[in-house]
Amino acid sequence: MIPAHWSCHRRLEDSELLGYLRPVHDSPLLFTPVTVFGYPLGSPTDERHARECLDRMGLSCLAQDWLLSLPGRPDPVTVRIVEATPKQLRVQNIDYGYADADIGHVFVLDVPAAGQLRPR
Repeated sequence: MIPAHWSCHRRLEDSELLGYLRPVHDSPLLFTPVTVFGYPLGSPTDERHARECLDRMGLSCLAQDWLLSLPGRPDPVTVRIVEATPKQLRVQNIDYGYADADIGHVFVLDVPAAGQLRPR
């Protein structure tokens, strides 16, 4: 689950959640822009630039393919995001080289999912 001390950032037009501002612990004026599921979209920066990053990339990054690291498997599995919420992330297997799960198999991940998932 996304920690309560992360500030949500919503699109002005329709209040769609675009991501969060994750505070940098040793610098109270810096924030890391992160996706709805907690993946960092940029380096720590001031609040304005972090919000601009989320406006640009917060939703579009959900449409790209991702690499999922699984325990006991040296190579990551290519997946596509099916659902992203502040509580869980559901990703679908699109990797024909991964024989342990059918194409379309849905993995459910705890959020934040940083460390398990990275852009392809």
